[in-house]
Amino acid sequence: MLLGMTCPDAGTITVLGVPVPARARLARRGIGVVPQFDNLDQEFTVRENLLVFGRYFGMSTRQSEAVIPSLLEFARLERKADARVSELSGGMKRCLTMARALINDPQLIVMDEPTTGLDPHARHLIWERLRALLARGKTIILTTHFMEEAERLCDRLCVLEKGRNIAEGGPQALIDEHIGCQVMEIYGGDPHELLSLVKPHSQRIEVSGETLYCYAPDPDQVRTQLQGRAGLRLLLRPANLEDVFLRLTGREMEE
Repeated sequence: MLLGMTCPDAGTITVLGVPVPARARLARRGIGVVPQFDNLDQEFTVRENLLVFGRYFGMSTRQSEAVIPSLLEFARLERKADARVSELSGGMKRCLTMARALINDPQLIVMDEPTTGLDPHARHLIWERLRALLARGKTIILTTHFMEEAERLCDRLCVLEKGRNIAEGGPQALIDEHIGCQVMEIYGGDPHELLSLVKPHSQRIEVSGETLYCYAPDPDQVRTQLQGRAGLRLLLRPANLEDVFLRLTGREMEE
């Protein structure tokens, strides 16, 4: 809808001060898009991909060539400028897709799961590049299934379940509102057998697979209660957005 490719059933959409879809073509001049799956031209070089994409925005070869060096530097692909896309790693392709989305110097960048399928090293590189864009004053709208990604990058987020907005706010504000205490993860035993032991000392308990999550104001009481039980492993950590998601979607929750 932001790009004017789908019409809303009701209401109005304004992007960068431009009504969409009525003037979608004008709005798209100020938007960069990073799709979920790379749609790069595999047989073109890195440089050629950027040149071709610039033409979609009416840029001349000279105009594109003027900005390509900075885009290659941003994507850390200076040494791969003349390599075919088919020769790049998955992380490099993702960085090129991001660089391509910046060819028109957009104010708004829309990203659909930008780090899906990447290894941890490549994912952290993408996060670093996204933070660089934010530092330059760019606005980024992204969808992600990685709670850590949302927590690290987002100033404001929406938690969606089956198309419904079930929570909205800053990451830490959502954590404070819906969790508000530390989390103790308990492994190595039957979680359902442990419920009665830890329930009196927990604000809330959740079971996911073989793990018991205790949201405890005083974790030492939970630790004392489980002391001496063989095979148990306890991990105490701060609450995070994944806990918020579990809380809001209500998976196997016991109050």
